[in-house]
Amino acid sequence: MAGLGELAETFGLNVLVENHGGLSSDGAWLAGVMRRVGRRNVGTLPDFGNFRVSEGTWYDRYRGVEELMPWAKAVSAKSHAFGPDGQETSTDFATMMTLVRNAGYLGYVGIEWEGGGCSEVEGILKTKFLLERCGCQSRA
Repeated sequence: MAGLGELAETFGLNVLVENHGGLSSDGAWLAGVMRRVGRRNVGTLPDFGNFRVSEGTWYDRYRGVEELMPWAKAVSAKSHAFGPDGQETSTDFATMMTLVRNAGYLGYVGIEWEGGGCSEVEGILKTKFLLERCGCQSRA
């Protein structure tokens, strides 16, 4: 990773690692990798919904996001389903956005809809509305 970061820097690029299953979904492990790499242009892309370490084993998503935020260069607000109150059913977005803000993060929060039961557009708009209810400002 350090070699890739060094090469990317010559092109003015960042290298981001998203927690996306397996070891990368273990927040403590990935934070350890970031500490060892120690490059300003190598960071994380914490994804609210990707903390499955192995079949049947999940890492605590809130702990994982908190552990990855010091290196975050982007954040993915993943959603799957919404309850009748408009809240995401598996992730407390208010708690997640508090973790994001407490880390001093001021960058973009992308929306990633992976659910069913409604169209992609509707899922994205519901996620956007939820983020706005959590105090996020829309840039689009």
